[in-house]
Amino acid sequence: MADLINGVDVAKIKQTKEQAQKDPAVTEREPKIMAKWLGGSKARIELGGVFLEIGGDGNLNAMQTLLASLSACDIDLVATHAALLGVDIEELWIEASGRFNSRAYYGIEGASGAGYNSIAYTIHLKAPKATPKQIKYLRERCERSSPVGDSLSKAIPLTLEVKAE
Repeated sequence: MADLINGVDVAKIKQTKEQAQKDPAVTEREPKIMAKWLGGSKARIELGGVFLEIGGDGNLNAMQTLLASLSACDIDLVATHAALLGVDIEELWIEASGRFNSRAYYGIEGASGAGYNSIAYTIHLKAPKATPKQIKYLRERCERSSPVGDSLSKAIPLTLEVKAE
């Protein structure tokens, strides 16, 4: 049976880490998402047979989903690294918020960019047996190892192509 801590297969994570140290290509990722308009502001997102709807009534919009992606990524990161440290988590949640102005989205001339100007988030962790050193390490992992956090903290080249029929 797998060695599970916080629902994480520790042996599998350690094995992947060992493989990645020998061959960095093991951890290369290049997902290709397909988003299809469903009408109004709703989109159906697909990746490998998994579907998600963003926008429209009752769903998170794209900007909220960006915050959700950061939060979910760091929950995964904290749970995984706590497991590698042998730290049991009783509760873990993240509160995230961001400020942006949507004037540019509406095509208002002279409006500044439509993206987030700032994002702040707080990780709430209940792990009674974690030491201050372990908590510090988990914070450092979020600051240095979060794929979504890293993506948000740097300029990423975007290549846009429009194919009109």
